[in-house]
Amino acid sequence: MSTRAEVEDLQITRTEKLLAVVLTAFLLIGGIWTYTRLDDVVRDHVRVPTTALAANPALARESRAQQRVFRAETRTRSALQTLELRREAYRTALEGKKQSARLERGYTSAQAAYAAAQRELAAARREQRAAAPAAQAAQRSVQAKIDAALDRQERDAFLLRLAFVVASILFAYWLLGELRRRRTRWFPLSGSVVASATILALVLAADYVSDYLDPLQWGVAVLALVGIAATIGAYLVLQRYLIRRVPQRRVRRHECPFCGYPVAANAHCEGCGREVVAPCARCDSPRRVGALHCGACGS
Repeated sequence: MSTRAEVEDLQITRTEKLLAVVLTAFLLIGGIWTYTRLDDVVRDHVRVPTTALAANPALARESRAQQRVFRAETRTRSALQTLELRREAYRTALEGKKQSARLERGYTSAQAAYAAAQRELAAARREQRAAAPAAQAAQRSVQAKIDAALDRQERDAFLLRLAFVVASILFAYWLLGELRRRRTRWFPLSGSVVASATILALVLAADYVSDYLDPLQWGVAVLALVGIAATIGAYLVLQRYLIRRVPQRRVRRHECPFCGYPVAANAHCEGCGREVVAPCARCDSPRRVGALHCGACGS
């Protein structure tokens, strides 16, 4: 016995509906995992040139100058602390009328060390100021490359995700039409694919709706237009299919295939007056207009 039936006449059980919902959930798990994984794929192929910061000579020179300034500042603070301690010790000895050549030499030595540290700090700062213009130019150049790489990552990730979602939508509607054409009881599962593709489109739109880059804003609009066009296209295909099936459905309900008015056993429709019974092209037996096969010869 054949299980084929008109899609509109399928009696979908609760178990089939439950399985369709479960399939939607698992399709979403796989779809969202793929959606997020696409970003990692793009990052693996589009590298950010962070190593250029360390490899740039101008930036390396400024870094060395900054380190020299830091070391010079540390030595200056240490020399100042030593100078203050020895000055206080020497002053205390003088106030106590105690002459100490050792304290005097220590104080003099601390003054010389502090002066040398100040000269070193001044030289380090001059070197840093000299290296700053070239380093700033190099920083801007390298940062521009980094920003360009990040922008490319974001753009490519969006375009790849957009292509994935659009492909999912188109495949979902193709599968919907294909299963409808085959009149199979697997048809309800096509709704799971359509639902998961629609939710993926909503995820993409929500993910990028707050961005202010023009390509991404237009991309969300393109996604919406593709979804609208695909839905309208599927609706038009469905209407054409239903229009072709209308005469047969009316014949099964003993209605006029042209206007739908009940005709019972009449040869003409009482609603539109058109002939609803005509001779079969093969055996000339009376045959209802719109019937798929002749009741007498089966043609």
